[in-house]
Amino acid sequence: MPAAWNEARAQEIVRRHEGRLGALLPILHELQAEFGCVPPNATRLVAEALNLSRAEVHGVVSFYHDFREQPAGRHVLKLCRAEACQSMAGETFAEKVLKHFGLDWHETTPDGRLTIEPVYCLGLCATAPSAMLDGEVMGRLDGESLDDIAQAVGR
Repeated sequence: MPAAWNEARAQEIVRRHEGRLGALLPILHELQAEFGCVPPNATRLVAEALNLSRAEVHGVVSFYHDFREQPAGRHVLKLCRAEACQSMAGETFAEKVLKHFGLDWHETTPDGRLTIEPVYCLGLCATAPSAMLDGEVMGRLDGESLDDIAQAVGR
């Protein structure tokens, strides 16, 4: 379980990497590992420490899909959006999943149970459409798979 935001702990993480060539990504990864996300407070702190603008730091956080500004749910479902999955009705499956849980991309259920994120290729092209639930990959997804996912996340 990620720790609650703690500015002193965040400053310690930043200080550990200051002066290191290319410190931004290692800092962001460690902040996310510690707090479950890279919140706006961290963006300001990192920008000041590395002599960058907040926009530059935010640009990196928003560019890489593994970084998030809010903590993820207890379960994270990543649905593949790459071409092979699209060609095998992955878009239709994704729409059904989003509708089932009442979410849009990058959203989390109000109870914090599930976050749904797009991912661009899981390397399971031969078993498209595919997804990853809590780090476990799954392929050949269909309506029955949606029932299995719902059961696994408790809904």
